[in-house]
Amino acid sequence: MLNNNGQQQPLDLICLGRVAVDLYAEQIGSRLEDVASFAKYLGGSSGNVAYGTARLGLKSAMLSRVGNEQMGHFVREELSRAGVDTSALQTDPERHTGLVLLALKDRESFPLLFYRRDCADMAIDAAAIDPDFIARAKALAITGTHLSTETTRKACRKALDAAARANVKRVLDIDYRPVLWGLTHPGDGETRFIADDKVTTDLQQWLVDFDLIVGTEEEFHIAGGSTDTLEALRNVRQVSAATLVCKLGPLGCVVFEGDIPPRIEDGILIEGVQVEVLNVLGAGDAFMSGLLRGWLRDEPWQTSAQYANACGALVVSRHGCAPAMPTEDELFDYLARRDDVPRPDVDKRLNHLHRVTTRVPAQWPEVLGLAFDHRRQLTDMARDEQAEVTQLPKLKKLLVTAAEEGAKRGGLATPAILVDDVLGQDALNQASGQGWWIGRPVELPGSRPLRFQHGDDLGSCLRHWPREQIIKCLVFYHPDDALPLRLEQEERLRQLYQSACSQGLELLIEVIPPADMTCDDTTLPRSLQRLYNLGIRPDWWKLPMMSGAAWKAVGEIINREDAYCRGVVLLGLDAPMAEMKQGFMEAARHPCCKGFTVGRTLFAHASREWLAGRLDNVSLVQEVASNYAELIHAWRQLRNSQPQTLPYTEEA
Repeated sequence: MLNNNGQQQPLDLICLGRVAVDLYAEQIGSRLEDVASFAKYLGGSSGNVAYGTARLGLKSAMLSRVGNEQMGHFVREELSRAGVDTSALQTDPERHTGLVLLALKDRESFPLLFYRRDCADMAIDAAAIDPDFIARAKALAITGTHLSTETTRKACRKALDAAARANVKRVLDIDYRPVLWGLTHPGDGETRFIADDKVTTDLQQWLVDFDLIVGTEEEFHIAGGSTDTLEALRNVRQVSAATLVCKLGPLGCVVFEGDIPPRIEDGILIEGVQVEVLNVLGAGDAFMSGLLRGWLRDEPWQTSAQYANACGALVVSRHGCAPAMPTEDELFDYLARRDDVPRPDVDKRLNHLHRVTTRVPAQWPEVLGLAFDHRRQLTDMARDEQAEVTQLPKLKKLLVTAAEEGAKRGGLATPAILVDDVLGQDALNQASGQGWWIGRPVELPGSRPLRFQHGDDLGSCLRHWPREQIIKCLVFYHPDDALPLRLEQEERLRQLYQSACSQGLELLIEVIPPADMTCDDTTLPRSLQRLYNLGIRPDWWKLPMMSGAAWKAVGEIINREDAYCRGVVLLGLDAPMAEMKQGFMEAARHPCCKGFTVGRTLFAHASREWLAGRLDNVSLVQEVASNYAELIHAWRQLRNSQPQTLPYTEEA
């Protein structure tokens, strides 16, 4: 990773060790044998710590190895999305990325099955480790698993020697998994401790190399060769001058910088946080992430351990490990309120912070989009032109091509589109996986009161959506609607918001006041305020053109109610191009407006001509692309030339 001067940026932390894919059971309370479906997450102790420390603001890097296959690509991309430097993450041409299958049977039982026989990260190539890369970091963190084989020991030796020469701090997470040392059968990944003299001897040969050693009581038992914790700690101290941090689970942790005292509580004892446990898997990685966040910023042990305990408490209350890792905003909010939050998993503020501070990408500076999620209007157009409705899916695929071409002409790096799954599923598939901004509607066209296209079972529908797709819902809403109508629509929007949160999808709410009702500068601001009052906090709003006073009020409401809102995009309502540009003049002055998603203004004429057979595919694409590029240029010119009247920053 290079800075603006083309130089290598310094790193806070390099993590060397296990990185894999976790498949977490979605059915809580099931044996692993009975699980029906799994959620896929980043995994592996070192991978989790690299990910967790990056979320907490450290400049972290991953030093390991993945397969040259889809799971390896996923690991690399997931780390990169969190901001982890993957330049030293090796690719194995033959071996597969490790997998772990996990179930949540009950509060004490977490059946775990490792698929790690001859996996990529255990074949890390020592020769490929660059000492200059190690020297860029403040610290190198290694997990005990990578001290278990000859191949991984060579890699650790080279990295530790390079760290010593460069005065890089060296950290050991004992991370004892008996199954990975060959001490139990493959299906017994859950077992955390089996005494073994050879493992103890092997580990103790390495302890002198570290400045900080972290482990649970059981992990210090294996490192110290005794099941008496104090005796084990003293045995470790005999061979290592490192600071020792012993994790005590919900009781907290204790830090030993010098001699081991007569009682464990005579160390630097930092009490833990009491929460209701869903899943202890990954708690240690979260603890390590918080601890390193403080330690590498030279904060006192009391503070660093508070970070560690809080991170562990948050993760044990959630499903998964890496995705459950908190961000800085979450961590500090929780620390400020921890005595009042016994159930972080149901705390609305924490859940919102976790949702909005872990979105990918973290920011969308602008969204300049081509909207062709129209179903009813295009069906009517086809019938008017006596064209087969079966032509519409092909039309929508051509509009994806037009969006890509128009974005290039307009100098837009990331195209944005709105497209449906009724007539446009093939178009959705064509656009997905490229990093585009993609919105997908759920409303039944023209419905008032609001109805959903595929029925009310939103969870079953949304769980099949790609995570990159944004739920878009148009509602014809007025704050002065008759009470029964307003309450019904609001309840459906609340249901949709809850489903979006549970499925990890972003939500865009498009609000259009009914044409037969009186509107003024307060109508849309009052609409947004009402929905915020109900606890509905969408990631995006889509709104029609407004006066300066209305835009100012909307921006103030968003800033006050949800500073993490992505912003507003402007809709078109089939307005002529000149009228759209006129509307841009006011919208572009307000930073809460991130751009537009405009449809028929750009594609209606060309689509009608194409459906009638008067325009071929190439000409359709060229006309729509030209219109789209023209609107992109118009927006950017106005945005760059007019003073912005309201400070607005989407929180990262």
